[in-house]
Amino acid sequence: MTKRICIIGAGPSGLAQLRAFQSAADKGAQIPEIVCFEKQPDWGGLWRYTWRTGIDEFGNPCHGSMYRYLWSNGPKEGLEFADYTFEEHFGKPIASYPPRAVLFDYIEGRVKQAGVRDYIRFNTIVRDVRTAGDQFEVTVRDGIQETEDTQTFDHVIVATGHFSVPHMPHYEGFDRFSGRLLHAHDFREAREFTGKDILILGTSYSAEDIGSQCWKYGCKSITVAHRTAPMGYDWPENWQEVPALEKVVGKTAYFIDGTSKDVDAIILCTGYKHHFPFLPDDLRLNTPNVLASNDLYKGVVWNNNPRLFYLGMQDQWYTFNMFDAQAWYVRDIIMDQISVPDLAARKAEVAKRQAEEAALPDDYACIEFQGAYTLELINETDYPSFDIAVANQAFFEWKKLKKKGIMEFRNHGHVSPMTGTKAPPHHTGWTEALDDSLESYLAIN
Repeated sequence: MTKRICIIGAGPSGLAQLRAFQSAADKGAQIPEIVCFEKQPDWGGLWRYTWRTGIDEFGNPCHGSMYRYLWSNGPKEGLEFADYTFEEHFGKPIASYPPRAVLFDYIEGRVKQAGVRDYIRFNTIVRDVRTAGDQFEVTVRDGIQETEDTQTFDHVIVATGHFSVPHMPHYEGFDRFSGRLLHAHDFREAREFTGKDILILGTSYSAEDIGSQCWKYGCKSITVAHRTAPMGYDWPENWQEVPALEKVVGKTAYFIDGTSKDVDAIILCTGYKHHFPFLPDDLRLNTPNVLASNDLYKGVVWNNNPRLFYLGMQDQWYTFNMFDAQAWYVRDIIMDQISVPDLAARKAEVAKRQAEEAALPDDYACIEFQGAYTLELINETDYPSFDIAVANQAFFEWKKLKKKGIMEFRNHGHVSPMTGTKAPPHHTGWTEALDDSLESYLAIN
């Protein structure tokens, strides 16, 4: 009897899984029956921009954390699909740090070519997943029809991402702050803060990038408060880094070193939670944002029930092509091409990987660690291999360029690990490129 497969989410990870099965079908394999449930009205996950914040049109929490004017904050050479290059999609080499619209077009181009859209049920949220003997019962709600149904599957693949449910710390005075207070998840438009004094809490990539966006579009000043250490870049004159926030009184923020700053807005760049409200305790992943996640054999197989899989749950240097490597690996487990060892061996593999991560001395070692992990999965499947060392080098150069000039690093190019071509510079420097549309980006100036 044909297996039935449930994929939850049609973002980059879920689309990678669909592409993996479609690739096998193209080579003549008999693939399982597949249903992918996506709560949003279109594919793309976080790369699908929406103006909505808070709740979506069906009353569910908004998935999207994407904001206008976002340009890739890492080199595209580290996320390029091995089976569908940027040069193939755009017909020419493009610069290394494209805006969201360009990356979305690239993601969409591959899945359009693959013809996998009919597998996806859009506007459908997964409400509950339960084990039923050796299978799973999955209950979903169709937001358009306002109907609910339950189906049975042999395998479930969770591809919902982990950058959509914000971690929201509380500080004294937040309830009486008279300015704008929001999490990065709800940030949409940098021009909202033109002429404003902004306080950012956190030192994550979102703190770095949202601050840079607000600076680019004319905010008055940026103050970034850190709990552990400053980001330490050579920031513009109107940007300062200070120790942790202590409290807010009115519109004045007080920091633990005794300094203070009057601010018009506070943006919480305080991270996200791995959050799976549709899963019971025995199936739910609980892990910090690390390279070697808890309880996932090979980073994808749920140790306590190896018929359940998670994609893209790691902290990420690599993204799209790592999701591909994971998806191809999961596909081959489901199609009985790869065997999964017993529970003791699975636990030992996770413990070994976590011990290796704990011994990594710096970010450069972390990049190599995740590159090696990606290659490890690729080598066990028929996913096209690529030059991991070249991809690693793009990340190394990126880190050094940020230290050299945080507002200029996007003006540089890197070598594709797929084609060997070095990316040309964009026609307009990042600080002057105020239009992030696909048309503007691809224009020849």
